[in-house]
Amino acid sequence: MSSVMSDYLTKIIGHLQKLHDEEGDSIQKAARVIADHIKQDKIVYAYGPGGHSNLGPQEIFFRAGGLMHISAMLDEGTLLNNGALRSMAMERTPGYGKIVIKEYGLQAGDLLLIINAYGMNAATIDAALEARKLGVKTIGVTSVRHASATPENHPARHPTKKNLHDLVDIVVDSKVEVGDAVVEIDGLDQKVAAMSTFANAYCLNSIVAETVDILVKDGVTPPIWMSGNAPGGDEANARFIKQFKERIKKL
Repeated sequence: MSSVMSDYLTKIIGHLQKLHDEEGDSIQKAARVIADHIKQDKIVYAYGPGGHSNLGPQEIFFRAGGLMHISAMLDEGTLLNNGALRSMAMERTPGYGKIVIKEYGLQAGDLLLIINAYGMNAATIDAALEARKLGVKTIGVTSVRHASATPENHPARHPTKKNLHDLVDIVVDSKVEVGDAVVEIDGLDQKVAAMSTFANAYCLNSIVAETVDILVKDGVTPPIWMSGNAPGGDEANARFIKQFKERIKKL
């Protein structure tokens, strides 16, 4: 078996184990806030301002085994299908994140997950600042190390030079290293094989699972998506569609 492939597997397992060991308390804290929100039958918003950060909200939205109360803010401006370079330009545009928050109509008392491994681009920071201004409670899934190690004059940074982990109410640290890629290949300076998607997916699905566990233990059975490709899936999901169709923008 390829030593490169094995090295990547080892690094992924090690990283996820580190998240399990060191971020459990933060994940539990985030889950408790979300559980309390769902008890009130309120929508939980998830925004990933950036090309691959958009995968975070998609991971927990309309997902088999996922919470139906989650609304992914899938903004066309930063999705890669509209052009990768365009996506990067938009996520670096000051004021853009504020526009997205307003478009989805977030207001005081709402709850927003902001998912961005690097935690310092303009769209991310504007989303966090606007949420704070509106009185929206925030959970950030982001790498504290990556944001802190990025120079203040980096072109991706928001004009305020702030980091996401400084602006949210709860931080779940994805611990992604600077540059994201983790595998070294002999004869090549640039590392390959990114880690952030695995880290984000583990943190987010762990938050969802812990949320459901809290709710069930508190005597609440939340609506959970069943795979439409499994027998009975369409019928199971149909029981709840009307409850969410007009409340979740991308449903």
